[in-house]
Amino acid sequence: MSFFKKLFGFGKEEKKDLEQGLEKTKDSFFGKITRAIAGKTKIDEEVLDELEDILISSDVGADTTIKIINRIEERVARDKYVTTNELNEILRDEIVQMLAENNSDDNIKYELPAGVRPYILLVVGVNGVGKTTTIGKLAKKYQEQGHKVLLGAADTFRAAAVDQLKIWSERVGCDFFSKGMNADPAAVAYEAVQHGLANGHDLIIIDTAGRLHNKINLMNELSKIKRSISKQIEIAPHEVMLVLDASTGQNAFEQAKQFTAVTDVSCLALTKLDGTAKGGVVIGISDQFKIPIKYIGVGEKIEHLQVFNKREFVDSFFTQKK
Repeated sequence: MSFFKKLFGFGKEEKKDLEQGLEKTKDSFFGKITRAIAGKTKIDEEVLDELEDILISSDVGADTTIKIINRIEERVARDKYVTTNELNEILRDEIVQMLAENNSDDNIKYELPAGVRPYILLVVGVNGVGKTTTIGKLAKKYQEQGHKVLLGAADTFRAAAVDQLKIWSERVGCDFFSKGMNADPAAVAYEAVQHGLANGHDLIIIDTAGRLHNKINLMNELSKIKRSISKQIEIAPHEVMLVLDASTGQNAFEQAKQFTAVTDVSCLALTKLDGTAKGGVVIGISDQFKIPIKYIGVGEKIEHLQVFNKREFVDSFFTQKK
């Protein structure tokens, strides 16, 4: 393993997977830009109008799109004459700067803070976004770093949820805690932490039910789970991760709005980027919610869950086929 990959968790294979995972987005995005600037030599109002439509159709979101267009307009005005050949590089720079402003950290590693054991990660998100799969893949990554991992099945209302998490624990080779179907989620979380403390686990990942049918019920349930965890470890959970399906576009924005309104989401994981042409949702969600994107999913394999590196993401987003 190279020093760079060991330090930052990103190497040639990860870069290749990322580029392949963003292929649909790139093909759609660059096809539209190519058509927009055909026959034009400079970035003018017409080009910017076309670019605005392209960004919105890539699910960057209206507010973030306007911010990007304004930045490009300022740059064009400052530099006086900017050619369409420079548009990709300017757009790339502005998006990287925007992601940097939103606290996206390029140095995320599958390591846990020193002196915090067990580290409690609470995972939230609606059903079908790849929450359980993301938990399983994360468990595998941390196991590979030598951490003892426990998965807690606090999504007790969906028939397959407990079984799916158990299957992932067996696949990964980590420990599993459950009280079965229809158990009180807060009680599961409490006892999972108790079990982790008693058995020397480094990381406890707790799955939760993915329901948005009633905001009040959701808020009450998540609050109860968090209180039950803090009875065991006062400052826990140490992290609350919201999992979003990038392929759902604007629905992902709405889910982020709902969950951030009812709980203290500290980081995001965006899944299924390989199945959508709307990878721009990553940029918009980062900008609108100011919550760091920590992981992205670019395929089905365990290694296709990657730490989010803003520079690598944007470079891959803008890498055209040769």
